[in-house]
Amino acid sequence: MRGTLTGQRYIDDILRPHVGPFLNGLPGAIFQQDNTRPHTARVSQDFLRHFQTLPWPARSPDLSPVEHVWDQLKRQMPSCYSVHDFELAVQDLWAHLPQDNIRCLINSMPDRVAACIVAGGVPMRY
Repeated sequence: MRGTLTGQRYIDDILRPHVGPFLNGLPGAIFQQDNTRPHTARVSQDFLRHFQTLPWPARSPDLSPVEHVWDQLKRQMPSCYSVHDFELAVQDLWAHLPQDNIRCLINSMPDRVAACIVAGGVPMRY
């Protein structure tokens, strides 16, 4: 996605075409997002009022496995000298992510949540 992600753009480019149809196909699904500005913008919140959402507590640790995937990608990212080269590199790295790594991250969620509870919900290294 190029440019700044505003609340309206979040709705137009992500929520309406992708998230909404996906959630509509999953009765009882609960949607969660973090507290970034596009997510908390009034227009985004108005759009999401039709869906069940789980609030993201302020200053909570990010337990999302995808954050670790992004970290893996960043460490493997070659130097790029143009946006086009950057896009190609990200797409190639994403396409070749080892699925075992992703499965391990997903399977680690119970331990991550338990560690967060033990830590009293404060940010921690996991």
